Amino acid sequence: MGLSKEEAKEYLLQMYQIRAFEEQAEKSYMAGKIHGTMHLSIGQEASAVGSISTLNDTDYIIGHHRGHGLCIAKGADLNLMMAEFYGKAAGYCRGRGGSMHIADIEGGNLGANGVVGGGLPLAVGVGLGLKHQGENRVLLAFFGDGAASTGAFHESMILAGLFQVPVVFICENNQYAMSFSASDWTSSEKIAAHGEIHGLPGHVTDGNDLIEVREEVGKAVARARDEEGPSLVVNHTYRWKGHSKSDRNVYRTQEEIEEWKEKDPIQRFRAYGIEEGLFTEEEAKDIEEQGYADIESARVFAESSPEPKVETLEEGVYAP
Repeated sequence: MGLSKEEAKEYLLQMYQIRAFEEQAEKSYMAGKIHGTMHLSIGQEASAVGSISTLNDTDYIIGHHRGHGLCIAKGADLNLMMAEFYGKAAGYCRGRGGSMHIADIEGGNLGANGVVGGGLPLAVGVGLGLKHQGENRVLLAFFGDGAASTGAFHESMILAGLFQVPVVFICENNQYAMSFSASDWTSSEKIAAHGEIHGLPGHVTDGNDLIEVREEVGKAVARARDEEGPSLVVNHTYRWKGHSKSDRNVYRTQEEIEEWKEKDPIQRFRAYGIEEGLFTEEEAKDIEEQGYADIESARVFAESSPEPKVETLEEGVYAP
């Protein structure tokens, strides 16, 4: 899957927007402007952008609790997304979703939930619906390495294969399920092998290499679109930050974190793009500045947006 200059610039911009959003999210949280908790995906940008770049606008994604990057890669309106993160009425879900439950149905982002692996059974149901509609649309279902140890993961693989749904399951193996190291129980290769066990092709990528992610997920998406069934792709990556804001990182060393920072997916793609003549160093710098400017603009929008009105509290519930 060759890249045009326009595509390469767009992917670099999206990765910088994700990085900038996450950095701003942390600042806003530390300043006491955000309620609840949040989960940052700094270091995983290539997995989100590389995977979702293979979709058409009419395709769908289902995310997970570490899903800010997925939202941006699917083309979210940054103002509405930041407003939702702030819990403001102008947000995608009118401030009711917050960090872990941002959804943009019109944009093909079916949202996420705080249950580990909770999106996997939903993905099978959505995939079955897409199959019956016959409009040749595909769903990417994202989950983490921790979710790969749940019963919902195995049950979903079995049903997906049984019904041959147009779904690509994408495990973002960022090496830790909360504080538990993935290497203590499995490897990316073994997670992918579970797909083979359940009748799905299983593949592993260097999740910090956008080109490799895009190539492998692209093959799986094409397979699903050609009615050849679901696939499982495991993107081997790393989260630079803790599991959530209550995480002190006592289970891993600073040396390990710094080692993975040397594999920064953004710098890797930036260097690739310059080497391949897809953009110049000056253009890359401008793209970086644009990404951060976009997020700053979204922050200003969110902080100046109104709070949800108490009178609307019961709106959107089933019972009167």
